[in-house]
Formats: sequence, C-alpha cells, structure tokens
Amino acid sequence: MSAESHPTLPPVRLHSDAELAREALGAPLFARAVRLARWAGPATRVGVGGELAADQLAGAAAHLGLDAGDEDTAGYASQAWRVAVDTGLVDVTEPEEDTAAEGGGEAGGEPYGTAAPGEDLALVTGGAPADVLGLWRAALEAVLADAAVPDLDGLADALDAGGEIDFDRLDWNPGREADLLDEVLAHLYLLSVAGGRAADRQIPLPVLAASVVVPDGMGEPTDAVLEQVSDAMMRLDDQFRQLEPIGLVEFRPVDEELMAQPDEDGGRGERAGDDEDDEDVSRYGMVRLTPLGLYGIRARMLEAGVDAPAVGELAGKGADALLDAVSSYPEHAAQAEIEQWMAGREPSAAVAELLAAARGDDEGGPLRRLRCQQALALAGPEAEGAVRAVLDEAELGGLARVWLAEHGVTGVPAPAPEMVFWLTVDTIAAQLAADGETEELPLLMEALTAHHAGFFDQVWRVRHPSTVQVLEAVGRLHPDRKTAKEARKAAFKARSRRS
Repeated sequence: MSAESHPTLPPVRLHSDAELAREALGAPLFARAVRLARWAGPATRVGVGGELAADQLAGAAAHLGLDAGDEDTAGYASQAWRVAVDTGLVDVTEPEEDTAAEGGGEAGGEPYGTAAPGEDLALVTGGAPADVLGLWRAALEAVLADAAVPDLDGLADALDAGGEIDFDRLDWNPGREADLLDEVLAHLYLLSVAGGRAADRQIPLPVLAASVVVPDGMGEPTDAVLEQVSDAMMRLDDQFRQLEPIGLVEFRPVDEELMAQPDEDGGRGERAGDDEDDEDVSRYGMVRLTPLGLYGIRARMLEAGVDAPAVGELAGKGADALLDAVSSYPEHAAQAEIEQWMAGREPSAAVAELLAAARGDDEGGPLRRLRCQQALALAGPEAEGAVRAVLDEAELGGLARVWLAEHGVTGVPAPAPEMVFWLTVDTIAAQLAADGETEELPLLMEALTAHHAGFFDQVWRVRHPSTVQVLEAVGRLHPDRKTAKEARKAAFKARSRRS
C-alpha cells in the first residue's frame, strides 16, 4: 500500500479490541484453522510444504463438519490447514530426505512429516484481545497472498524444462498482482471512510474497479478502458469471494446471470456504477469492509507508512496536538474526536488548554480557532472563568464573547470595532480552509458583512494574515455585485498596504 497514493486519510471509528477479537474468532476460515490446530496430533502427517497428506484431508473435513459430497470440501479443509500453519497455530516438522527409504513414508514411498498444536494456539483462549488480533492478521496475510494468485489455468503450459514456473510465459507478475490488490483495498478503505459512515457503506464493485483502472482526470472512458474495468471487476469478484471467509468483507458477488450474458459491452459494469437509476447496480457486485476489515486494512496501511488516523487516538494528547490534527478532519470526524478528548477532562482546565492552543497568527490559526469553538460548545457554565480570561486578547476575545453570549452570561464588555472586524476575517478564513468555496459560504459572507456600516472601509486595515485572501474571496463570491466590488477594492488596498 503506497503512502504516496493516500498521504492522509479521514479518521475511522474502530470497534474496541475486545469486540474485534470476538469478530476474528467468529470468522469462518479463522475458526476452522483453530479447530484443525486442536485436531492436529501425533498421527497427523504432512508433506514437504507442511500441507496435509492427501489421505488425511477427508478426516480434517469431517472434523470441521464439512459436507463430504461437496466437491469443494477438500479445498476448504486444505485452506484452513494452511492458515493454521501460516499463523503458528500448528507446528509442523517437515519430512527428512531419507524418511521414505527407511520405510516411514506414505503409500508409494512419499516422505512425510508430523504436526502438533503450536504454542500460539493457547493465545486463542488465554491471550489478550491484541494477541488474537495478531493471529488474525497473520491469517489475513496468508489469505491475501492466496487471493493475489490468479486462476492459473495455463500453469502446465508455463512450466519450463526444470519444472519451474515461467512467469513471463504465464503473463503473471506476483509482485504486481499483490500491489494491485493492495491498491484495491486502499481504495475500498478510502471509499468506506470518506463519508464518515464506514460501518454500513457498501461499495459497488464497478465503482471500486474503476477507481483503480480509470486514469485520474479522464472524462468519458474509452471502450478499451471500459473493458479493463469489466475485467478488473471480474477479478475482484473472485478475490472478494476468497476474502469474505476471513471476515475482511461482506460481499455480494456478481449475478451469475450477468456473467452468462454475451459480453456485448465490456464496460457495462462501469456504466452501471454511473447510472444506478437505470439498472440495479447491486447485480454487478457489492462489497463492504466489516469492522474487522477496517481494522485490518488500517493496520496494513500504517505499516506501509500511510497516515490512517482513528477516532479516539488523540484522547491522551494535548490540546495543541488535537487542534492541529482535527483541523484537517471532516466536521463529523472532528466532532467525534473532540468529544472523546473532552470526555473525562475537567471542563475548565480543558477549555483553558484549548484556548491556549488556538492562539497563533500562522496560516493554520483560523481553522484551529474554529475547531476550538467547536470544542467549547461542549463545555458548560463551569468553563466561564477560563473563557473570561481571554476577553481582552485580539485573537480570542471575539470567540470568547460568542461563547459567553450563547450561555446567557451578562456583564460582558462590548468588543472594540477592530475585534469585530478581526473575528469576521478569522471566521471566513476558517471556513475557506475547512471546506473551500462552498455554496453556503456566500450566505455566511452576506450575514457577516451586512450589519456593519462602512465595513469595507475599515476591514482592509485589519492586521490578520488572511485579510487579503478573505477580501478576494468575498469579491468573487458575495451575492450582491455592488458589495463584491467594494470587497475587491478593499482587497487592493490591503495588498498595497503590505507592499
């Protein structure tokens, strides 16, 4: 997973480790691996790669309660065994070279090794939730490695004279396939957390396929690109079928009737993702990261150097770290993080710390103060003293008066005109930094500038680092043309003053 692809992601709200560990133990494939680890014993025979001997698969499948008549039963048992071995739930002793010669081999003279429950199996019931999650993550890595391997129908033709796989002839690059799956999962994570509703966000498979295939900035995709999207969609259909049993995703596969239809439009999946009113996009596959999946993908991204924050991880840090971090968060995520930070702190001390962290005439100052105001809204009357202490400060006095007025406090001195103008500039600068030029911003500008006679004759003099930027934005966006013109003149004066 590339840190360059997603340098900073929206924060995700994760379940507790205890809840996630319970989900991990309930994941079908992991649960099967645990059961086979407990089943392993002195009579369990394994091959050179640690795989179960062929004649033991039936016993493993029976122990798991799998349907003996299902043609996939042996594959399910074999996969669960591989996961048990790869995670350390089972310890295997590979066969010695001379095992067969000594008569200890299987029928046909093949050597075999032995297996036994591994030390890590005790962590399943005796370890902490973090221990269980560590085992599950090891299982996830094993499953991801399998999912990155395509359906090797042409494997026999790709063997060279020495019996090794000729990857060039197979047209398969293992590293490239693994990187592509990582990129898909990164996009799925981003699409899941971007709206702040990761817990129930289902992503259409065509949308996910297009996110990794269609070049950035491309308008109408070409037929060739649409065909690539369709091919990627079918590859993802196969991969998510493999990833669902480990608990990473909930997946609705592509409708088999669609798969059986003649491929008259290679990009139909992409078009379905763009026009949900015309077709039921769910027929093309839907995928959702589970809470366990969100945890697992985030953990992998952190290891790859990607900044993937989680709500609550700032609770033990100072107000300066809080305001710096939540300044880049969407409002709903900032609110959730602020609430956790405030919980358990003495309100007056917390407010004093927040106000101190909100100071500064740097570029990030306006947005820090906006988030500080958001945090102060959670404080009650007990914070009045801390708020009153900053009434005379140019940067915080206006913010403090807003809070005191909202709480019905009387006897607050009126602000000086300079402070009113400064607060107006700071408020608009914060909104520009938080959301850009939104549809609501002109209405805010109109409300903030309408109640002050001669506003633009005075505001250009305000010694705020964002004065020019704000006046230029008002000149572009204010709904009244005359007022917008006055703002542009004021911006010119402010620029000239700085020259």
